[in-house]
Amino acid sequence: MLARTHMPQTGPLFDKYGGLRALRAVIIDFYDRVLDSDVVGHFFEDVDIAKLIDHQTKFFTAILGGPAEFADQRLAVAHAHLNVTHAHFDEIVTLLDRTLSDAGFTLEDLDTTLAAVEARRSIIVR
Repeated sequence: MLARTHMPQTGPLFDKYGGLRALRAVIIDFYDRVLDSDVVGHFFEDVDIAKLIDHQTKFFTAILGGPAEFADQRLAVAHAHLNVTHAHFDEIVTLLDRTLSDAGFTLEDLDTTLAAVEARRSIIVR
């Protein structure tokens, strides 16, 4: 009997977790949770959610190493008028953590992804 060895993932997380179609489904699940949140749901009452899901899919494609670029300046402009607090940002991170965990992200990949989001806290929180 041959022993199985774990082969580390060498490609981007974007590919590891199924590419664009799978990522879009994860983003839709994430926004279902965001809209249900008493803490941050109000930010999205008058937002075109389909358009937002497209933007977030592009953002997460970029941070997961997929074929997209997303400038931090776009994040700054999009959030400048919202008065996002640290508590709001923490809620988003918590919801994202749960969503990605439910989508099957490993702890290591979850940490990597959440760190990339956390790195943008100062751009979003005012």
